[in-house]
Amino acid sequence: MANTSGADQKNLRLSESWWEVFRADLIASVIVFLVALPLCLGIAEACQVPPALGLITGIIGGLVVGVLGGSPLQVSGPAAGLIVLTRSAIEPYRSGDEPGQALAALGMVLLIAGLIQVVAGLLRLGPWFRAVAPAVIEGMLAGIGVLIVCSQFHILLDLKSHGSGVADLVKIPESISRALVWGSQPNRALMIGALSLAVIVFWKSLVPPKWQLLPAQLLAVVFGTSVAALLGWNLTSASGETLIRVIRLPDRLWEAATLPNDFSLSLLADPTIWKWGVTIALVASAETLLCATAVDQMHSGPRTQYNRELAAQGIGNSLCGLLGALPMTGVIVRSAANVTAGARTRASTILHGVWLLVFVMLMPDLLRLIPVSCLASILVYTGVKLVDFHHAHKLFHFSRGEFLIYLVTLITIVTTDLLTGVIAGILLSAVKLLYTFSHLHISLESRPGEQAVVLRLEGAATFVRLPNLAAALDNIPPSIELHVDFEGLTYIDHACLELLINWDKQHRAAGGVLVIDWGKLHARFRQPVFADRGREMTDSLLSS
Repeated sequence: MANTSGADQKNLRLSESWWEVFRADLIASVIVFLVALPLCLGIAEACQVPPALGLITGIIGGLVVGVLGGSPLQVSGPAAGLIVLTRSAIEPYRSGDEPGQALAALGMVLLIAGLIQVVAGLLRLGPWFRAVAPAVIEGMLAGIGVLIVCSQFHILLDLKSHGSGVADLVKIPESISRALVWGSQPNRALMIGALSLAVIVFWKSLVPPKWQLLPAQLLAVVFGTSVAALLGWNLTSASGETLIRVIRLPDRLWEAATLPNDFSLSLLADPTIWKWGVTIALVASAETLLCATAVDQMHSGPRTQYNRELAAQGIGNSLCGLLGALPMTGVIVRSAANVTAGARTRASTILHGVWLLVFVMLMPDLLRLIPVSCLASILVYTGVKLVDFHHAHKLFHFSRGEFLIYLVTLITIVTTDLLTGVIAGILLSAVKLLYTFSHLHISLESRPGEQAVVLRLEGAATFVRLPNLAAALDNIPPSIELHVDFEGLTYIDHACLELLINWDKQHRAAGGVLVIDWGKLHARFRQPVFADRGREMTDSLLSS
């Protein structure tokens, strides 16, 4: 379906019965549900919040954003790209092992972020959130990927994350050495995590194509949980403990929600809460709308309505804030699974939220058997995929400047924080843009055997480079014939055009000749301020 034209797809849909369309959406919704379930749990664990909050966000993403969103086939839910931001936002409010204050702070941050998104959507600012240099976005995703890998690698070994990217990265060798000192007992978490990771990596290469539609992440969880159960590692003992860390869920999903109270409302006076609210709004909006653009390229159905999608995401995040859940964005892994599975309408997205709700309500005991290291293996794999080495290689060969922006963004995020890294990337992009619009390469080439010189202009001829252009023209002998080649010129402003006009008059008066296609020049760089000058040049050329 993704390869058909828009008209063909429309005609195909008209020829399909409502049952055929619903059947396709039903099958796709089950596939998306199977992909979303382990990711919702794993991202919540990585954010160091109760796993049920990830499920609440996934349910809202399906039932609310699925209905209201402007990108029918995009799936929304907790995103790996917001793990670092979420942890950073709530860390100052943690008090020991009690997550109450941290979750209250997260709720207010998301409420602010959601309301900002709603207002931005109503003001029709959606397309502007896409106006970020691709190198910054890729650098941001790569930096997040490195942080996820470094933190979850320790969880995979049944150890604790050290709280910062640099510390997690530096401590990896120490954690490996600790995990490999097994003594009389093997490292159970490492074994389960390694088996789960192997399933994810090798699944598609080892099974027939017709089975590849089954999500590798879910199969990794099923396999890892089954092995742990067979060995008795994830079964609760008489003392209430297990031999391996497992997911902890309340008996009723709504028990995990943190509704606004006096303490959380008092946090609205804290500038830090507003800082993180604005930051999450910007990052989540950019990630959502870039994901929507990617989803549009996967199918030929209705295109994304960016303002509607942005407002719907805002409503979803506001609800997540009121319930103390995780932030949401449009997520490419679930969205790609939705399109690949043959989804026709937004019904598939909505139904995946229904399946999440039903599964959690009816089978919470089954979820409590899942080892944490299984989910860590999924996130390690997700983090590696975010660090797209192939794209970085292409960026390096395309533009050294773009690659530098990518690298600076990545390194700054890992060594400081995500907000600082993104700001550094944006500022570097602005510097590159300024350089591009102010750089002018000027070269003079003599033609052998002729009394002629070619002046080549490449780049942007602006007033900033006026002295360089004037110096080059001053070096032209009075009686020489000068040809100006402006094929490599990207822009010329009034100041440089004025200089060429005046120099042309002086050069002709001294017996020289200037060969330049004024008409073509003005047709290429037409601006209102050039109109009068164009007429003057035409009269001058006719009179000469």
